Amino acid sequence: MKHSLWVVLFVLLATTGCGAESPRSSEAASTVGSDRDEFGCIGSAGYQWCPRTAECERPWELAKKAGFENTPEEFKRYCGN
Repeated sequence: MKHSLWVVLFVLLATTGCGAESPRSSEAASTVGSDRDEFGCIGSAGYQWCPRTAECERPWELAKKAGFENTPEEFKRYCGN
């Protein structure tokens, strides 16, 4: 009888909280990719608005394509932000 009581107690303790999602993990899951700015650019994916090209651009990709140094200052200068 004592042995089965310990087994039941162990199972209850082991499963306590299983299936309960932490608030932090559910927030992260619901916000991934939902950080679009007023132009529709997804900042978490590295995109920023560039008025010169009128598109959402990844600065490092645009720097390589357009031939300027990959720095925040050069991106702003090129795009005219």
